Amino acid sequence: MKEKKEKEKKEKEKEEKEKEKEEKREEEREEGEGEEGEEEEGEEGEGEKGGEGEGEGEGEGEGGEGGEGEEGEGEEKEGEEEEGEEGGEGEGEGEEGEEEKKKKEKKEKKEKEKKEEKEKEKEKKEKEKKIKEKKEKEKKEKEKEEKEKEKEKEEKEKKKEKKEKEKKEKKRKEKKEKEKKEEKEKEKEKEEKEGEGGEGEGEGEEKRRRRRRRRRRRRRKEKEKEKEKKEKEKRKMKEKKEKEKKEKERRKEGEGEGGEGEGEGEEGEGEEGEREGGEVEGEGEGEG
Repeated sequence: MKEKKEKEKKEKEKEEKEKEKEEKREEEREEGEGEEGEEEEGEEGEGEKGGEGEGEGEGEGEGGEGGEGEEGEGEEKEGEEEEGEEGGEGEGEGEEGEEEKKKKEKKEKKEKEKKEEKEKEKEKKEKEKKIKEKKEKEKKEKEKEEKEKEKEKEEKEKKKEKKEKEKKEKKRKEKKEKEKKEEKEKEKEKEEKEGEGGEGEGEGEEKRRRRRRRRRRRRRKEKEKEKEKKEKEKRKMKEKKEKEKKEKERRKEGEGEGGEGEGEGEEGEGEEGEREGGEVEGEGEGEG
């Protein structure tokens, strides 16, 4: 901006100087018109030289124009030289100003490009940041979803296990009730047979009562014994199931679903063993 102002100032000064010289020439021309013909010839000759001066000056100064029909040869030459110098100087200043202008434009262009590059870089970073944030969000949502699925799966497994347990418990109770009923039936049949036998032998009522009492005591003892045995087996079975359950959980943690399958297999065998034990008990009672 400063350079531009300086340039404008110089050009203005130059124009003012040229204007003054032009006015001076006009005055001299007017004065020269009233002089003798000899002087006119001199003026014409000097005018040609003035043209040469214009050629040498070349530039914004327009050096050659100033020499048109003015007085004295020496004065003309002086004017031409002065104008030529000013023209050359003006041209130099013009070239210098043009160079400065080009440099300035180049610098501005470079700064503009640099600014645009920075803006692009900023936009790129913002875009990358947004993409990264989006990916992080998606990742978190996915993890959350997976956790929920896992939780749901565990809940299902627990429900299934509970259902299976209830089913097994129901079967066990039904079996026990059945065995109890069968035992009662056997006892009834046995009593009936013994009662018939006693009457056939002609035993007295007192003898039969004593025998019944003994039978009842014996049966009571057997029942108590049987009850203890069953309680013992029940405890054993419970301990076994607890052990299997712990083993199953341990395997589940270590091996996943494969371990769970093995645990169920063992539990099945335990149930079968329980059934076999029940059958043996039933046979023992029948024989007694």
